[in-house]
Amino acid sequence: MSDSEAPASPTHETFDRVNFLELRNTQLAEAIKRVESERHYMEAEILRLQREVKRLKTELDRLRYPPLIVGSVRDVLTDGRVVVKSSTGPDFVVNAAETVEHGKITVGSRVALNKQTLAVMGVLPASLDPLVTASEIVDKPTVTYQDIGGLTDQIREIREAVEYPLLRAELYKKVGVDPPKGVLLIGSPGTGKTLIAKAVAHHTNATFVRLVGSELVQKYIGEGARLVRELFQLAREKSPTIIFIDEVDSIGAKRLEVATSGDREVQRTLMQLLAEMDGFEPLSNVKIIAATNRPDILDDALLRPGRFDRIIEVPVPSFGGRVEILKIHTRGMALREPIDFDSLASRCGEATGADIRAICTEAGMWAIREERESVTMADFERAIEKVVGEEELRKESVTMFA
Repeated sequence: MSDSEAPASPTHETFDRVNFLELRNTQLAEAIKRVESERHYMEAEILRLQREVKRLKTELDRLRYPPLIVGSVRDVLTDGRVVVKSSTGPDFVVNAAETVEHGKITVGSRVALNKQTLAVMGVLPASLDPLVTASEIVDKPTVTYQDIGGLTDQIREIREAVEYPLLRAELYKKVGVDPPKGVLLIGSPGTGKTLIAKAVAHHTNATFVRLVGSELVQKYIGEGARLVRELFQLAREKSPTIIFIDEVDSIGAKRLEVATSGDREVQRTLMQLLAEMDGFEPLSNVKIIAATNRPDILDDALLRPGRFDRIIEVPVPSFGGRVEILKIHTRGMALREPIDFDSLASRCGEATGADIRAICTEAGMWAIREERESVTMADFERAIEKVVGEEELRKESVTMFA
């Protein structure tokens, strides 16, 4: 073969074209991957938007659903139909929807009724008044028995009646006696009745429900009795429970033959309270503590054994009690010098625990007024003169306008 017939060697132009084609293929492959990734993203986004559209359609259908009527079940018939009382007034015999379990429909249940056919569409949870639910004390009081001075016998009695039956119930079973159902604390204002109830709540693991008696007095007929019924319903559901009714004389006053419509409504509330305390439904692990400074006006039915089995008088502290209370309230105070508590207690006269606390606070205010960081004996003496003088002035005012 001659040299003229030999194959031509590749040129630079051929190499450049090959490199261009390889680069182009690489770019196209990357573009294809990018398009595939975008396609997967768009498909996922379409699915997400479809789910959102479905949710919004469901929410729209729910909002367009006609409103339901709240009623209560009066009776459940043998054929599956239900006798209900609607909020509009009369009773109806209606059917229940297939989606409602018939076992959940019981006499007294709150149910939702169709607006047109009044068929039972669902069973509603039991409703409690916000006043009742808000009366439960979630955070336990910080008051302990050591923070109460001069009431050793009263603390022992209330522990035997309220605390021990909840913590040591087996002891009462062995002895064969039923523990007291309720405790009534009576005494002058400021003697420590509410303080004792706080200490009991602190030392037990029970649910503590506190309510002032005046809160049970309502405007409309039957509302006060309903609150009492729901109060004890809440206590039974969350037992062991301690119910503390402060100022019980506002609903427990003696019933009179001549009474206004408002008095009769208060009496209805009292009768519901009597029925709950000693009715057919046992209280079991529900204990009741009530406090009042007017035991003379309480109804006899409220004071009889079986309701308030133990009546504890909380007296004005004695001399030794006043010394003990002074020491309790000065534990956290910065004292410049040793304080003669005996001398202070002898000058306090008939001061209650609340008065002694006011004396200690006023002594601290004297130190703050003079920009001192500690309290002296002179501060306590000036505080006694001021607080005792104000107390005498209040008594004179009460006597004058009585």
